[in-house]
Amino acid sequence: MVRIQLAMPGGLLRGALRFVLSTQPDIDVIAEHDAVDGAIETVRTEKPDVTVLDLELLSDEAGHVIDASGAAQQAHNELPDAKVLVLVDPRRPNIASRLSTVPPTIGFLSQSAPPERVVDAIRSLAAGEPVVDGDLLVAALTQTTPLSEKELRILAVAALGAPVKEIARKLALSPGTVRNHLSRILAKTGARNRIEAIHIAQESGWI
Repeated sequence: MVRIQLAMPGGLLRGALRFVLSTQPDIDVIAEHDAVDGAIETVRTEKPDVTVLDLELLSDEAGHVIDASGAAQQAHNELPDAKVLVLVDPRRPNIASRLSTVPPTIGFLSQSAPPERVVDAIRSLAAGEPVVDGDLLVAALTQTTPLSEKELRILAVAALGAPVKEIARKLALSPGTVRNHLSRILAKTGARNRIEAIHIAQESGWI
């Protein structure tokens, strides 16, 4: 029996995954958490075979969601013997730039992978087999900025600390247009707010 825990925000993905896992005769979900602290404590006390961890739960000291390799290193530092399947948003920059250097106890899958694929990855990781999503590797190799030239200019001005009205004045746009572009920037980068979008763009060398 493969004993696992789910560490991810509650919602459609976790619900679908929980349902599929409940139908597997060789898998037992022993815990669910929507915060990483609880997941770490469960690993220490219950020692699940695999922890399925959504990358969104891990942040650096500045509150930014860190990249996949950073998540792997953080997980390995905290729990060196634990097996962790990290679910990654493929829109984020540098998602697989250093995956070859992470320990074999850490696997990666796209957050958009169907639950059945997550189940297969759990079994592989529990058996000691490496797990790296081919879609993530392709995204890493082909990733360029998803932002238009105008969106990059807006983000570059926003990075200087300018509010919407000042961005609009500097670029001869209306505030409404700037807000619309900022909303599209968040959607394209997977960022949760403007500060995180700026951080993603700067780390990726887009601005």
